Amino acid sequence: MIYSVRGKLITTELNLAVVECGGVGYACRTTMNTISKLEPGSEVTLYTYLSVREDGVELFGFADLQELNCFKMIISVNSVGPKLGLSVLSTMTPQSFALSVAAGDVKALTTVPGIGKKVAERIVLELKDKIANGNTISNVKAGQLSAPVNQSNDVAQAISALMVLGYTNAEATKALSGLPSDMSTEELIKAGLKNLAKF
Repeated sequence: MIYSVRGKLITTELNLAVVECGGVGYACRTTMNTISKLEPGSEVTLYTYLSVREDGVELFGFADLQELNCFKMIISVNSVGPKLGLSVLSTMTPQSFALSVAAGDVKALTTVPGIGKKVAERIVLELKDKIANGNTISNVKAGQLSAPVNQSNDVAQAISALMVLGYTNAEATKALSGLPSDMSTEELIKAGLKNLAKF
């Protein structure tokens, strides 16, 4: 498994970045969001996902772990492949995607090229539950996503959504502490992201 590649950025094309590591150029499929953060000729680090299929092997690279985690979450949806995952993250940031799913905003997802209403509804249906249950966090121990007794379901879902984006349980809890108890999940996530940006 290739966790990341680090080296000189040789060239970028539409949804492609080539990084030279030890004399070998690694072609990484990527998003327009990642490409916008890269400068040709500079040294870069891309966090990677290796896709092995019957018709070939492809390496996907992302500027940060949030985008990589979001990509993995998207392609876990039935009938949604890596190319559609790149399309989503070229159109939306991981934060805006998580907000759309948490809010059940199907219309926002249909703005992504290649996603119709049925696919958008499937993404919301499958990922909203995963975010709420914390099943997409592979590096968090079981039970860590459980909300304390005094937390509402909205707070628990907001914590889970922030953890999907790569924040720790402690960071997410701190970001949401002190917020009004009558806020919706979507409002909590937005406010939590603002607080995290301040931290």
